[in-house]
Amino acid sequence: MTTTPVRAGPGWEVEALKALAHPARFRIVELIHEGGGEICVCEFADRLDLSQPTISHHLKVLREAGLIRSRQEGTWVFHSVRREAVAALVERLAAWTEDAGEGGGASCAC
Repeated sequence: MTTTPVRAGPGWEVEALKALAHPARFRIVELIHEGGGEICVCEFADRLDLSQPTISHHLKVLREAGLIRSRQEGTWVFHSVRREAVAALVERLAAWTEDAGEGGGASCAC
């Protein structure tokens, strides 16, 4: 299986946030984390009240957003979170919490 590189271009954060905004996809990422960082695709079916095609669709969206990677081992497919992508997303969001000074330091020219 191939993995999608972390996107560096404009808008990758939006795609990642859109992917995580769906409750099932958010839960999938949580399950991967709770599973020790990597989980077999068969374990999702046991833990989610979703059909296998629906789970596959959600995994594809997460993979295309660069948030997870997949690897095949024999007939099993294992999924893991791309920590570097999550860290980049957190860093981007954390920048909004940094103090920009009193009043935000902005001035209006109008």
